[in-house]
Parts: sequence; structure tokens; C-alpha cells
Amino acid sequence: MNMTEIMADLSSHTPMMQQYLRVKMEHPHSLMFYRMGDFYELFFDDAHKAAKLLGITLTHRGKTSGKPIPMAGVPYHAAEGYLARLVKKGETVVICEQIGEVTGKGPVERGVVRIITPGTLTDDALLNSHQSSNLVSLCLQQNQIGIALLDLSAGIFKVQQMDYLPEQLAIELSRLMPSEIVVDEDIVDPNIIEQVKKQLDCPVTKRPNVDFNLNNAQKTLCDQFAVSTLSGFGIDHLPLAKAAAAALIHYAKETQKTALPHIRSIQLEQSSNFIALDPVTRRNLELVEPLFEHGTSLFQLINDCQTAMGSRLLSRTLMQPLRDTALLDARLDAIQALIQGYHESPVRLVLKEISDIERVLSRVALGSARPRDLVQLRQACAQIPYLRHALQPIVSAQQSALIQNLNEELGDFHGLHQRLMQAIVENPPVLLRDGNVIAEGFDSELDELRKIRDHAGQFLIDLEVKERQESGIPTLKIGYNRVSGYYIELTRAQAEQAPEHYIRRQTLKNAERYITPELKSFEDKVLSSESRALAREKMLFEMLLDELRQDIAQLQMMSSAIAQIDLLANFAHQARLRNWARPEYSPEIGIKITAGRHPVVEALSKTAFTPNDTLLDYNHRLAIITGPNMGGKSTYMRQTSLIALLGYCGSYVPAQTAVLGPIDRVFTRIGSADDLSTGKSTFMVEMTETSQILHHATSQSLVLMDEVGRGTSTYDGLSLAWACVLDLSKRIKCLCLFATHYFELTELSKESGVDNYHVTAKEMNGNLILLHKVQQGPASQSHGLQVAKLAGIPANVIKEAQNRLRILEKQQHKNVNLAVLDDLFAPATSSAEPEVIERVIEVEKPSPALDLLRSIDVDNLTPRQALDQLYALKEQLNS
Repeated sequence: MNMTEIMADLSSHTPMMQQYLRVKMEHPHSLMFYRMGDFYELFFDDAHKAAKLLGITLTHRGKTSGKPIPMAGVPYHAAEGYLARLVKKGETVVICEQIGEVTGKGPVERGVVRIITPGTLTDDALLNSHQSSNLVSLCLQQNQIGIALLDLSAGIFKVQQMDYLPEQLAIELSRLMPSEIVVDEDIVDPNIIEQVKKQLDCPVTKRPNVDFNLNNAQKTLCDQFAVSTLSGFGIDHLPLAKAAAAALIHYAKETQKTALPHIRSIQLEQSSNFIALDPVTRRNLELVEPLFEHGTSLFQLINDCQTAMGSRLLSRTLMQPLRDTALLDARLDAIQALIQGYHESPVRLVLKEISDIERVLSRVALGSARPRDLVQLRQACAQIPYLRHALQPIVSAQQSALIQNLNEELGDFHGLHQRLMQAIVENPPVLLRDGNVIAEGFDSELDELRKIRDHAGQFLIDLEVKERQESGIPTLKIGYNRVSGYYIELTRAQAEQAPEHYIRRQTLKNAERYITPELKSFEDKVLSSESRALAREKMLFEMLLDELRQDIAQLQMMSSAIAQIDLLANFAHQARLRNWARPEYSPEIGIKITAGRHPVVEALSKTAFTPNDTLLDYNHRLAIITGPNMGGKSTYMRQTSLIALLGYCGSYVPAQTAVLGPIDRVFTRIGSADDLSTGKSTFMVEMTETSQILHHATSQSLVLMDEVGRGTSTYDGLSLAWACVLDLSKRIKCLCLFATHYFELTELSKESGVDNYHVTAKEMNGNLILLHKVQQGPASQSHGLQVAKLAGIPANVIKEAQNRLRILEKQQHKNVNLAVLDDLFAPATSSAEPEVIERVIEVEKPSPALDLLRSIDVDNLTPRQALDQLYALKEQLNS
């Protein structure tokens, strides 16, 4: 039964279910957690879905149309774990809480307090501490697209607008790493949704067209930033960027059910500010995620940041290397200053004591902060003086302008620290509902309520002594019962001595019971002291959050400065730990690396890593690299690109020296894999990636190509590889490392800008020794059979392959010289048909002599028989 049928007759349901159904109809496509006591319950289809996704028990409650209502639930106190699992699966969850008071007349009023989606998470339990949670929106019109990014958990808001090219959009989305993408439900190009889903494993949410309205976007953003114009943000002339940004504001407010006070500005980005890395390149270079489950990415290797904020900044930095060498040199100056005198060590010790206040501040702004969040903020404020002290030698020596600026941005929060020390107990409970969060002495009214709650017995004893003394009645008693409450009891004989301010409450057979204004006041306080104390704590906690919101801009500046200092200190730590060197930037196109190393392979290798040099410039644009498999070609190519990218992240690099010219983009065509979901074979994937490179590479691009053409027949593949080398070196003139087993390609070193290199290896006693050294010139052979032997190929297969190889090598002289391929790709000089090249391979024929030799039993031959056999063999060979 669907929801429409269920809603057809609400009167058939209980008041509780009627309330549930009304709320659920507003969120038909989301799972709804409906608060009932200590549980969040789900009903109908939601119950079935949640039971399947979470592995929880499916039960029933009541009936509708004579059928039991499916129900499943999770404990309120353990809900975060279940929510995290649902969000990880791409589900949206609506939280419906009790917002009214219990009256005894009908169900308690409930309402949606929050909508949890993959891109709007702020709770630590739902987030990966090392990765940003990015909500991205797209606004497409004609040939332009606006892109906006909002990290609600960190208060980061960015936009850009560019020409709409599917391939360029894929690069940008890959860089932004969205957790959820928001699009106009009437998006101009519906194929964009399928494209996004294919390239990125994240949900796409359709939103009403009004959220993307160009005319309203300006007002939405001005209201958010409390400004009258957006000219100060540099986005006035970008209508689609503004529309995309406004859509995110609408969506975030709707899901959070509150204002967004921590979103105070917006940053304009240009894709040209960064080195472009398409999804294939990011994957092949293993920048953040490893290719294989048990592998290690560059991020995993070098992420020794002391704060979660620093780790996330490192991840973002690796995904978007900068092209502004002035900014990069500023980072390198800071790293150099931190390395000198081991200044990074005390800085990192202080940073280790600082929690993830970036996300704490977001929860403060959104009103979802918990008591321990404020403790983390308090501890961070306490560490600021120590952090400034650790940076002081660098600041005093004026070794780094960037460190000086960050030191200033840390600010001074001594007053806030003292305020939080006074307000919050040292170790508060996890939830505010448990009370005992506000420290004693912070609020006199709360202290009195707690005193009454905790010391009611002593108060009554003291009051009884006081009343006896003032009334002169030594037998006066103070008592309590549920019916009468608190009372002063006198005997009938003593009743006549009752003071005038005593008010008769109850008459008994032998006694009179009274109440006084003081006792009545005490009664009111003590009977409700616990609930009133908790209510008072909640009010005081909200007041603290309001106070903190007034300083949110300065606190965000502090958290940003901490993250940047952590990033720089981590880069300095890695440089000193791994013996990395400071790179230099050159305006001339090229890459010159001395003794470069692959950072991950070197770190994980059990033996000494063999460093290699790299020289790529206008006169040496393309290097053809030959040599055996496992010889280090792929490692060499990847290390070159990783060294360049680390340099353009503003980090020291794993090399003796590195001079880096301008790079606009890095391409990779490495490895082989099919894409069966789209019907693409391994070779088709290879050619698609090669096509992207040939269409979009420029003279400032760094291109890595490994084994192009190996997915098809020998001559097809060789011809394609040959043509690609010529196009890359002659037309595009990019910087390229081209690894291949086609030795015929080494002939192309005759072309301008093309050089031959090989990875060295040698054979000793039939065994292959891989030296991993890259040297000039072509390789002598590929050692494929030796590598196969190392891989464990059976000996009989290796032997058969050796026999076949000898036959093929004998036939080589009968084939047309493959250098003729150079002529095939040269401009035609006549209309004559090109010569058809055929490769003839002879099949090995049976040998009677070998058959006779195999049949001889050498151990049982007489000398005469041996001589006869020798003559017979000679005759067989002559015939």
C-alpha cells in the first residue's frame, strides 16, 4: 500500500499515526526518524528499507485497512551510528523530534528539526575527519555553467563560472570532491546528471527551479552576507555562479532548519589558478586514494598533520596544486624557516593539543553544538599563547611573511578562554539533556536550584530549627507528603500559638498543618528544582552559543590559521624526515630533476631506492623509455609527476634538486582496465584516454603515457604509438614521458626534441637483475621471459617460449625494416598506393635428427653403436 492510499482516510488512524503521516507526506522520498520516547521509529516502506539497510528488526504497530503497520526503530542514544551508515549509502534522513510539552491531551507536538543529507553533515560521528564534506551545485544555461561549493561543516563557500565543456566539468568536479550535488530540476542538459553519476560516486539532488532564479540570487546572497552589493566579492558579473550559490543557501537553510551565521563571505575561484588533473590522472597518481585496497596513497603517506583541520587542508592542497609561484614561494619560505632550528617540532607539539574547532564552530553557528564542543574550543583558546610562543623565533627573525601573517590571525582569545572556564565544568557529559554542564558559581539562580535539589533535607532541618526558635514551640515539625506537599505541623493545643503568617493548609483530628510564604517558595523550588535546573542550564548554554556567534568571524580566522600552520609544519616535518629538497620555479617550460625519488615507493621499499634524473625542456620534450617490465619505467614516470605536483603544492620534494617550469595540466595514460558497464574494452578505454590527451594537452602540459597501443595487434598498436609520439612532439610540443615495449619507436629519436632512455637490467647465470637506473639510449632487449620467470610461470612454458623466441628472431631479417613506418607517416609525395607490409613468421618444422637424438639411450650404447648413431645423425642433418 503506497502513501497516497494510506493518506486517503486519515480518520482510520490513531492521532499519533495521523501526525506521523502528515509530516511524512512533506518528505516522501526521505527516510523519517520519528521520535517516540527513547527511540526513533520508522513506519511503512521506511521501516522495510531501514530494516534491510541497517539489519534491524522489522516489527508491527497497530493496523491500517486491517493490515499491521510495519515498524522498525533505533535507540535515540545510538542513533548517530545508524545515521552514519545510512548517509554513507547515499540516503537522506529527516529527523522529527518532540517540540511541544506533554499535556496529556493528544500526542506531543512533533516537527522536523533537521534533514540529514550526504552533503550537509556537521556532526563528527557522521563525518570523515580527514575529508571535507562538500555540497556542490551546478547552474547551466546555454554554453555557460556556474559552480558553487559549500562545506557547511567548515564554513567554506566558493564559486566559479566557466564555459560548459563536459570534459572540463569532470576535472572541476573531481577537484572539488563533492559529497552531494544539487541541480535544477529543469536542468537544460539532463545528460549532465548521468555524466556526474558515472564519474563521481555521489548522490545528485534535484531542487526547485525557483532556488536557481537569476533575479533572486543577488538578494539571497546579499541577505546572507548582510551587504547591499556583491561587488566586494568579485562575482557581480557572474549570474550563473550567483544562482548556483543562492541555491546552496536555500538548500542548507532548509536542511538545517536555521540560519547560517558562519557563512559570512564567498570566494571566487578560477580553474586557471590550479593545475588541472582529470579523474583518470588523480586515480593513476594515487594522490589521495590508493588504486588498490591495501595500497598507500601520497596523502596517506605524508599526512602526519596534528589536527583534523590540517589533514583536510592537506587533502585539498594535493587535489588542487597552485600555479601562482609567488604564493608557493611564500609557503616554501615558511617551511624553510620551520626546518631551520627544528622549529616545527615545538609547533607540532602544541598543535597536537588542538581539536577540530573548525567543525566545532560550524555546530556553534548552527545551534547543534554539544557541551564537549565548547570544551574543545576552550582547550584550543588555551593553546594559542603556546602556539604563538613556538612561532616567535621565526616571527622575530622575520624569516617568513606567511608565518608572521598567520601568527597575527591566531588572535587573542584569553577573555573567551576565561569565560568558558567559568561557564563549563571540566568534564561535562556528552549531552546537555543530562545536566551538570554549567559550572558552579557561573549563575547564582542555577546554584540555588542545585542546592535545593541536592540539599533539600538539610534545608528543612535548618528551617525547622529556625521556626521553633521564632515561634517558641519546641515540638513544631516540618513534614511532606504527596497530597499536601510541605507543611508545618502543630498539635491542636499548640495551634493557638501559631504565628500570624502561618496559613492553615490542612486540619487533622489531633493536629493542624500550616504553610508559610517561605515554605511555599521552597516547595515550589524543590518540587521542580531538577527540571528547572535543567531548563536553566539549557538557557545558559544557548546564551553561551549566542555569545560565541558574535565572535564567529574571528574564531574562524583562528581555525583557518591553525590549519595552515599545521599544513606547513607537516610539510617541514616530511622534508626533514625524508630528506626532501626545496624546489625552484622557472618561467621557462621544462622540468629538471636531479636524483628524484618516488615518495611512496621509497618509503615502503625494503631496499635502498635508486634515484634518477629527469630532463624535459623545449629541446628535450619527449623521452621514449624502454626496458623490461618491473624495471621501474612506471615508477620513474609517476615520480616525475609527483615531484612536480608536490612542488606546486608548495612542499619540498623527494629529490636532490628540482627546477619546475610552468605546468597547466598533468595527463596520464597508465595501466589497462576495461569498463564493462559502458561496453568499453580495455583497448577502447586506452584509446579514449589517449584521445583526451591529444585533444587537450598544450605545450605547458606534462603527459605520462605507458604502453600505448598494446591492446590491439602488433602493427595496429605500433602504428598508433608511432603517430602519437609524432603528434605529441611536433604539434603539441608538450613535456612527455612515453614508456613502451615497441623498440621500433626508438627510431624516432632522430626527430627534434625526442630522446631515448632505458631502465637498466642485466642477466647473470640465467637470472634477471633489475637495476632501476634510467640512462640515455634505447634498451637492448625487454627481458620479458625473465620477468615471466620471476612471476612464477611454469618452467615448461618458459622453455617453449624461448624456443618460439629464437624462431621469431631468426625471421626478423626477412621482414621489412620497421623504420619504414617513419615514411608511412611522412607527408605523401605522390598519389601512389603505399606498400602493404606483411610480417611472415615460419612455423617450426619437425626435425628427424632431433627425434633420433631424443630416442638414443646413451647409458646402454657400446662404442660401436655410438659411432653408428653419430653417422646416422650426420646423415639426417645433411638430408
